Amino acid sequence: MAQSGGVILNPDVVQKDPREALVIAVTARAIFNLEAEHQLFLAQGTEEYTKHQVAHAKEPLLPGTAFPFIQAVQLVNRRLLERDPEDRGLLDVIVLSNNSPEAGGRIVHCARQAGLEISKFCFVSDEDSTEYLRDLHVGLFLSADRTDVCNALKRGVPAALIFQQEVQAPSTQLRLAFDGDAVLFSDETDRVFREQGLQGALRYERAMEAVPMGEGPLKAFAVQLGRLREKFGPEDSPLRTYLVTARSQGGLSLRALNTLRAWGLRLDRVLFMDGAPKGPALARIRPHIFFDDSMHNIQGAQDASVPSALVPGSC
Repeated sequence: MAQSGGVILNPDVVQKDPREALVIAVTARAIFNLEAEHQLFLAQGTEEYTKHQVAHAKEPLLPGTAFPFIQAVQLVNRRLLERDPEDRGLLDVIVLSNNSPEAGGRIVHCARQAGLEISKFCFVSDEDSTEYLRDLHVGLFLSADRTDVCNALKRGVPAALIFQQEVQAPSTQLRLAFDGDAVLFSDETDRVFREQGLQGALRYERAMEAVPMGEGPLKAFAVQLGRLREKFGPEDSPLRTYLVTARSQGGLSLRALNTLRAWGLRLDRVLFMDGAPKGPALARIRPHIFFDDSMHNIQGAQDASVPSALVPGSC
């Protein structure tokens, strides 16, 4: 990939060691609002899209959903380096795009003009970009394309489908919220609930209370994030993490808590919604991204002006 000329290093950013940093790969459409350009691509094809991007290479793009997320990542990195200037366990944001290097020039220009701390831009033209995720040591992949997300998940890389929407998240902290079953945890209890109903799920959870649940698609990312979170105290952290789950405070909560404890994953808050809508709680948390496996919950979060990303249960 590096030999193809499709990797552009950002001279404004110190390159991080991907074996030590937590690498987050983001597509161009997740960072910037490229919906008009995407429609041009769908209607007229790659050649016209590339011509358009080259002709408008110096024109700014409006921020997309992941734009404030990347800014908050930069804040966490600054705080980590203030704490320890030799710290190598930082967050590293890269762009991984199906654009050609020619079409991607506008993305590079806009990102640098905006001061985004993106270390490298990887443009792979019409290839399946997800085949490079493991080589790049990616710990989370955010894309606006469902096929890309499904391909990443099939390769065992934590990934989510991010939706274009206006973001009103805090600038003083990076805040991420996760659903439980089929996101952090496996979907085993969901399967039991679908097959046996609520009472069957309760019986199953009581019987399995001391047994940690299986790993969900974003468990590995959350654990890596948790290690960064542990570098800060409880009150002064620039990073906050939340579990917002439909589970109840009673019979369905103990196994979730036991699982988090077995993983050594400490979250700032765990909210058991007992089936209540998640939107109002998320509106109070104001995360940069809320990860869920249900479009119903995603829609509720969006109605509450909370940026969301879908972890598809079926691809």
